[in-house]
Amino acid sequence: MKEISAILINFNSSQFTINCIHSIIKETSDAIDYEIIIVDNASDTDDFIFLKEEVSKIDSSKIKLVRSKINTGFGGGNMYGVQYANGKYYAFINNDTILQNDCLSIVYEFLEKTEEAAICCPQQYNEHGEVQKSFDHFLSLRKELFGRKVLEKMDSSKFPKRQKVYTNPLKVQSIPGSFLVANAEAFDTVGGFDTNIFLYYEETDLCYRIAKDTKNGGCFLVPEGKYTHYKGQSTGKSMAIKKELKISLLYVLKKNSGFIQYQILRWWLTIKFLFKGIIKPKNFTLFVLFLKGAPLTESLKHKQSIAKQ
Repeated sequence: MKEISAILINFNSSQFTINCIHSIIKETSDAIDYEIIIVDNASDTDDFIFLKEEVSKIDSSKIKLVRSKINTGFGGGNMYGVQYANGKYYAFINNDTILQNDCLSIVYEFLEKTEEAAICCPQQYNEHGEVQKSFDHFLSLRKELFGRKVLEKMDSSKFPKRQKVYTNPLKVQSIPGSFLVANAEAFDTVGGFDTNIFLYYEETDLCYRIAKDTKNGGCFLVPEGKYTHYKGQSTGKSMAIKKELKISLLYVLKKNSGFIQYQILRWWLTIKFLFKGIIKPKNFTLFVLFLKGAPLTESLKHKQSIAKQ
């Protein structure tokens, strides 16, 4: 068994994937036994061929490249990678990240010595070297209606300030999927990522289920580890992506908080985007989505075609 299995997903962004792999190899100590599993999530043929050629140039037995014929999204792609993983811990790392230091060793040692911890992440920075928010509060109706700052003022012990820079490990509710490290046993126990979700909120749902359904399911920010995240290299900012965000939002809220909270938020968003649509007609697309209830059938997951090998 390996100590850590690092799992990366590539989707039409192979140069970022290669850069990420090089940073992992460069920064990770030889003292830790790790592997890198790259899942190509049905990229265009040219992108996959470039990725395959570049990976072959890296002289490392630690790397395994596999290809999915269908773009299964973030959760599905990572679950595909898990099938090839043999680590005590799974490190799900976005391909548009660069390690600044030995993150894998840092999170491994933290999880090994912290009994209540099942999941953690290093501190996130942007490409300008600025500290980014690296944790969140669980998805809830209160958070969506009133905002995070209200929760933080109401109960700072339960909802620590996200804007603050931390130097010591901090127990939190949820961490970003850009660099999420989970105890494999805890991850497997809850069934891993919910593959009904194509994009967004998969990590929030996972952290919630691990905290709820496992004995030692604590979630932590470990700021000693540092990485740079070049956001959105595989997704973009199209209306289809905005729709996907809202579909996942309502699905995860309904799943973990119940039908009533889902309906309240759904109708609040329906009214909100009706008025937004009057000002900016493109928002009518989201208004119609909420009117339908933002069903999973509207997800990009159901619009995939099988890729050529």
